[in-house]
Amino acid sequence: MKKTLLVGALAGAFATMAHAQSSVTLYGLIDAGITYANNSGGHSLWQESNGAINSSRWGLRGAEDLGGGLKAIFTLENGFSIANGTLGQQGREFGRQAFVGLSSDQFGAVTLGRQYDDVVQYLGPLSLTGTQYGGTFFAHPFDNDNLDNTFRVNNSVHYQSANYAGFKLGAMYGFSNSTGFSNNREYSVGASYSFAGFNFAAAYLQLNSGVNSITAASPLNSGGAVTDSPFLAQRQRTWGAGLNYTFGPATAGFVFTQTRLTGAASISGGTIGNGTAVSLLAAPGVPGSMRFNNYEVNARYALTPALSLAAEYTYTDGRLNGLSPKWGTAGLLADYYLSKRTDVYLQGEYQHVMNTAGGTFNADLNTFKASSTSNQVAVTAGIRHRF
Repeated sequence: MKKTLLVGALAGAFATMAHAQSSVTLYGLIDAGITYANNSGGHSLWQESNGAINSSRWGLRGAEDLGGGLKAIFTLENGFSIANGTLGQQGREFGRQAFVGLSSDQFGAVTLGRQYDDVVQYLGPLSLTGTQYGGTFFAHPFDNDNLDNTFRVNNSVHYQSANYAGFKLGAMYGFSNSTGFSNNREYSVGASYSFAGFNFAAAYLQLNSGVNSITAASPLNSGGAVTDSPFLAQRQRTWGAGLNYTFGPATAGFVFTQTRLTGAASISGGTIGNGTAVSLLAAPGVPGSMRFNNYEVNARYALTPALSLAAEYTYTDGRLNGLSPKWGTAGLLADYYLSKRTDVYLQGEYQHVMNTAGGTFNADLNTFKASSTSNQVAVTAGIRHRF
């Protein structure tokens, strides 16, 4: 009997130790609202919106203490629509993030799986799109720089340094998982530095498709590191830099990004007024080129601990086979926290297209059907809950 009690006590002690050294957290966010758009595909629109600021998601995050400052870590994050319950990210079970790796207090972390690129991880927090202060509808035209996380990187290995007195560095490589080393791959690098209220960041991203011709059946990185880019092109290069400064309850910032497409055919995520894809061909059957320069100024201010305001304006200068389309996109957000986990918000966006490239481009706020004119307005009243 004594032996049985001793074995039971030891088993309980080991279970307690294992539990103390490991943790798994269930977390999530639900964002829903009612949206009005003045012109979506040529008609006014009232709709229930999902993720006007942050896309709805739930996930599991875990860590196991291996000793000596080393941990095993993982994240599995699912995206879904609260409006109809369907999966996001092209129907993936864990389409937002899915990775596992090792983390060291001294040297940083190495992770493998489906992850965010370094433009998103380092430059994204300085922009209002893709963050809790502006989100989905504030994206730059066609989310050309991916700051709103239109795509993630499959088959990727990512290194994230430790925080060295405010400085952090990251690097990523996304494998094609097929023959042809340079085909369908991705790589990115990024860095950030924070000091005395200032935050600086810079990042670079490159996607290669490796195909000789572009068709609707062969999007950028089809079947490789990236499968959900909005562009049909042979190569995408995106780089950018930004800074912001926090003083008291206010933060003001500026972000610049440039995206260049070579061997480009179309923007699959964008449409013109009649619902067809935007063609980037230089001539029938001949891939063209596209360049976007995005200049974003943004600010946010906490009027009270519960009530905050945010605003941004982005000027986008485009180049398309000798044409020069330009976009002006503005966004405003008022956010009120009912509790630490629940807030309600009212936001509005306006986009105007100048030099429409011979009518190729109309206003096209992120996630909406394009306007039939050069202007588009959207207004959303919504609620977010975190758990």
